[in-house]
Amino acid sequence: MRRLVLMLGLIVAVEMGAEVIGVQISYAQPAADPRIADLVQVGKLRMGVGLSVVGATKDPATGELRGVAMDIGHALAARLGVELLPVLYPSPPMVLEGLKDGAWDVGFLAIDPSRLDQVDFSPAYLEVDSTYWVPAGSSIRNITDADQPGVRIVVARNSAEEIILRRTLKRAELIVQSTAAAGFDLVSAGNADVLASSRPTLLQFSARLSGSRVLEDRCGVVEIAMAVPKGHAGHLAYISDFIEEVKASGLVQRSIERAGLRGFQVAPAGNPGSR
Repeated sequence: MRRLVLMLGLIVAVEMGAEVIGVQISYAQPAADPRIADLVQVGKLRMGVGLSVVGATKDPATGELRGVAMDIGHALAARLGVELLPVLYPSPPMVLEGLKDGAWDVGFLAIDPSRLDQVDFSPAYLEVDSTYWVPAGSSIRNITDADQPGVRIVVARNSAEEIILRRTLKRAELIVQSTAAAGFDLVSAGNADVLASSRPTLLQFSARLSGSRVLEDRCGVVEIAMAVPKGHAGHLAYISDFIEEVKASGLVQRSIERAGLRGFQVAPAGNPGSR
């Protein structure tokens, strides 16, 4: 019964809320669910999201935020019948900074057990490869080639790739920068050899530098989910059900296709995340 109610609610949200996946919406009915009663009463949903192809991108002409996370956020706010207030960060890992002052109600983050002392995760809605980008002329052809003495690999601070590589690198040097963009600049200037990030992010960087390459293999697979601060079990239960519904409805797949994203896959149904 709960699944049927949630599916009906999702249909109402997509057909009657803000514009999501190209569908015009006129209004939404607030959800009478005690798990999120406080959000409905406040009348707004504060959504923490980082700038990146994995999180949100900003239209250079209008400043509009777009992306899979934004589409999911709009659908959730429409279902609740509340205003969506994006809380923007320079990169996805920096979303965690918002926990210090309670800046957001739900956030979008890569799932990792090391973050479970700060947040709880819904099931994943996206899967994305973590891999390497190298400049023109690099002799590095695969992940193993990069893990050698003298090779300098750059990652964004607190990113999923930093977490993965701190566990797996044996010989290469790991260099941490504030964002993936800062890492791109470091490698482009010849001050590092490899940039590790999500495949979609690296494909964008590769298009900016002739002759550069994104490796075919991968150093890991990152699962992207919604997250809630610790101590909000009701919110977690509600958004976990919601995420399963947006995957099943095709909303996530349509969002990927509409954005023309490469390297993303919808996470399998029933994916439990790391709750």
